[in-house]
Amino acid sequence: MRFHRPGVRVAAASRTYATYSSILTDVLVLLAATEAAGLARYDFHTGRVQWGIISVFALFLAGGQLVIGAPVLLYRGRYQAGSFDEIRALAVSVTAVSVIASVLVLILHPHGLPRSLPFLAWSLALMGMAAIRFVKRLIIQAGNRPTAGAEPLLIFGAGWVGSVLALRMLRDPHSAFVPVGFLDDDPAKRNLQIHGIHVRGCLQDLASVAKQFGATRVVVAVSSADAPLIREVSDAADQAGLGCMVLPPLAEQLRRSPLQLSALRDVDVEDVIGRHPVDTDLKSIADYITGRRVLVTGAGGSIGSELCRQLHKYGPAELVMLDHDESALHAVELSIFGRALLDDANTALIDVRDGEFLLEMFRRHEPEVVFHAAALKHLPLLERHPFEALKSNVLGTRNVLDAASRVGVTHFVNISTDKAASPTSALGHSKHLAERLTAWYALGVGERYLSVRFGNVLGSRGSVLHTFAAQIEAGGPVTVTDPEVTRFFMTIPEACQLVIQAGAIGRPGEALVLDMGEPVSIIDVARRMIASSGKAIDVVFTGLRPGEKLHEELMGENEWGQRPLHPMISHVSVPPLDPDLVEVQPWVRATLGTRQLQSLHYSDISTG
Repeated sequence: MRFHRPGVRVAAASRTYATYSSILTDVLVLLAATEAAGLARYDFHTGRVQWGIISVFALFLAGGQLVIGAPVLLYRGRYQAGSFDEIRALAVSVTAVSVIASVLVLILHPHGLPRSLPFLAWSLALMGMAAIRFVKRLIIQAGNRPTAGAEPLLIFGAGWVGSVLALRMLRDPHSAFVPVGFLDDDPAKRNLQIHGIHVRGCLQDLASVAKQFGATRVVVAVSSADAPLIREVSDAADQAGLGCMVLPPLAEQLRRSPLQLSALRDVDVEDVIGRHPVDTDLKSIADYITGRRVLVTGAGGSIGSELCRQLHKYGPAELVMLDHDESALHAVELSIFGRALLDDANTALIDVRDGEFLLEMFRRHEPEVVFHAAALKHLPLLERHPFEALKSNVLGTRNVLDAASRVGVTHFVNISTDKAASPTSALGHSKHLAERLTAWYALGVGERYLSVRFGNVLGSRGSVLHTFAAQIEAGGPVTVTDPEVTRFFMTIPEACQLVIQAGAIGRPGEALVLDMGEPVSIIDVARRMIASSGKAIDVVFTGLRPGEKLHEELMGENEWGQRPLHPMISHVSVPPLDPDLVEVQPWVRATLGTRQLQSLHYSDISTG
């Protein structure tokens, strides 16, 4: 037995009603248009009109319209009322009927039927049918407008995105928002009207326009909106006492069909300190991953786990996830496969400091592509324990490089940091030494062994955003090292895309450096997060910590980059370092400090 839901029956009945109403109105319009055309042909002298033959001709046109309207799906409920597609189908059918009728009139020469009648009837009928459909469209749209309780909203951006957003709101009776005006800084769009909504000014007019039309929010609807633009609109909204919302990036909008109003969200700190994403087009460059055996060290970390998730999409023959944190491995396996039994041989619990065991594992899996994300990264802690930085970031990297070179790895990507440029800390020196070791092995094996260098990653464990969020949640204060301190930021997905792209476009021994735009003021980040929390929290300045820079750099004093392949990715030459020079004797361990790491970095003198 077949059941129908009530909503389905109502929708079907509605379509049937619309079909029959269209047929009835078109027939009546054609009959009236033909009679009116005949009357007009004889200058409205009713006595001269041959009403009989004209009425027969009108019935012929009406029947022809129903017959020809079927192939163009005009009477099957396939078009939205008054849409361009429906008007186009209507014009095709009415014109075809008129042409056929004109040919017959010229051939048959019926008495009392003017040869100009088909053309006159065609023009009047087409205008009448289109007008009726347009009125239907206006009635439907009026019924679908948001209710009186919808929140008035301004849209910044009168382009394609803003137009689609406004139309989506106007056609949704359940929309929580109703657009009352556009704002756009393009002078050519002044007084433009989009879907009946006017462009009422530019961003400088935000406060006055909002007050005039009662708007309580503004949404940034610009496809290429970057962090500076979002900051500018957000600041203007704050000054005007308005809420500020954003849309997802354009690529995500295009995946939504149609654009969902639920995609609107309040501006958060990642919007105002992020950057316009770099176009990596990974599908065209990820061939070196598909069907290959891939290994990721540090697979449970913030970068490593996202890297594994992205790599999994490109169909590697084998994806080996290596980490020394069993809980982290459990989490990344769960996020990729939806289960976490930890019984797969491709999940390896190994410390990169253990060179012998690491080499055994490499020989077992024989990876072809390696992404080295395992590292210690907390600057203050490593400044107090520099030997740990040496063991994990330098000697651990050497172990991974040695194992990779022995089993024939063709692509090796070492994940570095901007702190490796002109390093002043144990972390920075250790990461620069790792870059130099990678360059040395690249010379030896002649394959793509290279490094990728980028700044702070939004959302990574222990990042400044997590620290500030925890301090705000605890009631403060929020601690900032210095009021002038700035940092570079990027998102985790973007960082991982850069890492994957590096394996395709990087050249042996070099470091790839992403153009990260303007550095962001940390005090500005803190204040924005405090403001969004709605709490009254103090900011306390603690002073720069040992080894910490006021402003980070992406390239060192003696480094210079080229951009031969991508306009936003620089290729930097890195001097190789013989791995034998980083051997450390046991008696040195107790006294090893940042100065010893610095001597390795600058003079290549073995600490042993």
